[in-house]
Amino acid sequence: KPFSVSTQDIIKEDNLRDDLKYYFMSPCEKYRARRQLPWKLVVQILKIVMITTQLILFGLNNQLVVSYKEENTMALKNLFLKDYGGVDEDDYSVAVYTQQSVYDSLFYVLDQYSQLGRLSVGSIGYGEEKDGKLLSLVICKQYYKRGSMEPSDEVNDIDAQLETICMSHDPKTANQWKTQNSSFFDLDFYRLVDIKITFQLKGINLQTVRSRELPDCYLFNVTITFDNQCHSGKVKIFLDIDTQSSQKNRHYLLVFDGFVILVCLTSAVLCTRSIVLAVRLLQRFSRFFHENYNRKVCEDDQKEFLNGWYVLVIVSDLLAIIGSILKMEIQAKSLTSYDVCSIFLGTSTLLVWVGVIRYLGYFQKYNVLILTMQAAFPKVLRFCCCAGMIYLGYTFCGWIVLGPYHEKFEGLSRVAECLFSLLNGDDMFTTFAQLKDKNTLVWLFSRAYLYSFISLFIYMVLSLFIALITDSYETIKRFQKDGFPLTDLQKFLREQNDFPVLEESSQTDVDVRYSVLCCCQRYEHVYSHVMML
Repeated sequence: KPFSVSTQDIIKEDNLRDDLKYYFMSPCEKYRARRQLPWKLVVQILKIVMITTQLILFGLNNQLVVSYKEENTMALKNLFLKDYGGVDEDDYSVAVYTQQSVYDSLFYVLDQYSQLGRLSVGSIGYGEEKDGKLLSLVICKQYYKRGSMEPSDEVNDIDAQLETICMSHDPKTANQWKTQNSSFFDLDFYRLVDIKITFQLKGINLQTVRSRELPDCYLFNVTITFDNQCHSGKVKIFLDIDTQSSQKNRHYLLVFDGFVILVCLTSAVLCTRSIVLAVRLLQRFSRFFHENYNRKVCEDDQKEFLNGWYVLVIVSDLLAIIGSILKMEIQAKSLTSYDVCSIFLGTSTLLVWVGVIRYLGYFQKYNVLILTMQAAFPKVLRFCCCAGMIYLGYTFCGWIVLGPYHEKFEGLSRVAECLFSLLNGDDMFTTFAQLKDKNTLVWLFSRAYLYSFISLFIYMVLSLFIALITDSYETIKRFQKDGFPLTDLQKFLREQNDFPVLEESSQTDVDVRYSVLCCCQRYEHVYSHVMML
């Protein structure tokens, strides 16, 4: 039976309703209601401008670094790799097949390195220590500790333990090694695992001089490897470069990054405060419903208080702060981890711009996308889990059966990428045509495999996936036209206190009635914002 209502209860109810209405208002409505500046909106706009500007400046600078590194890598490959054709093959640059070719390629590196100053057209030179002494070139060969092999008799005696022998020498006399240390270059190819030549070079990027800026200096750690691990008769030679930059210290950029960190901290604090306020309001609302109607707050109403946009903003703020700190360390010459910094800054910028959708959601004409995504997401997630099991089955099957006969199926990641391309209708004929038809059984299996995958996923799985989203879209459009089903929270905000009161009974009976009422009041797949009504 209904509880007695006192004046104090009415005042308490009105205060709760006012606080809830204000919490769910848009920034413009809050300003009109209390003439208070929407600080979160102001901070978010400022943050978008600053983070985007920071990303653009970092991207332009990073672009210069990447292009300079790539061009230097290509130049060094042409300088030090004998018979380099300009295009790498898989994971190596050059391959040699005879002992004499190995010796020629090895001595070619030493000869070229010793006369680098007369050969290179770029602004690069030998690395130096702090006292101005040139850094040595180091060459190491790695052997099996003991080994003898007679392939004709199918007999081998190999000690798998590895031993490494290294030598270092002054850069300008590196070409004299082959005469001064002839025993070191007497290679036992049946035991040889690899040969590594490492040295350091300095370079100056003069691209910024035209912009009246100081040039950036770089240190290249170069490693040339002769890979004979397979002992297949093919020695792979590849060149790797680890670049360290010592850029000019731009103080104005450091100050700007400091402001970005300050704005992000402010944003994170304001959003955290809003989350705490929402939790307190939820507790008040839940306590009110329990005291007056002996009911719990419906799960969908509880979700209205747990605003996922605030969590998204806080995550983007944390990523932006970490990325800004890394960027400052790079500019201060303490770090060179461009890739890690790019990931943090890029992801934070992505989340910041995605968060803008929240403010567009306050306008009904722009809210269709948000509501459709919210309504379709649970069903799409469950559907993708089921379809993913079939997709993984095709991935493993294609890798183990077609891998030896088709380059697109050589690795698990490549198989997954190939199947995803087929799912979107890309390279279909090429995938069919490139299969080597040396094995008739495998050829027949490949046809059945590809035809079944394409038919299943394009005509059924993909169509059902689109249908789920279309169904949610049509439902949202219908509700926007006819009105959304009202929940307890929305009725309370509209001062419609026609809540069925649950009489005291067993806890189990109360829970069952509560669940039924929640389900009746709202469709499972509809999630709407209070202010969108």
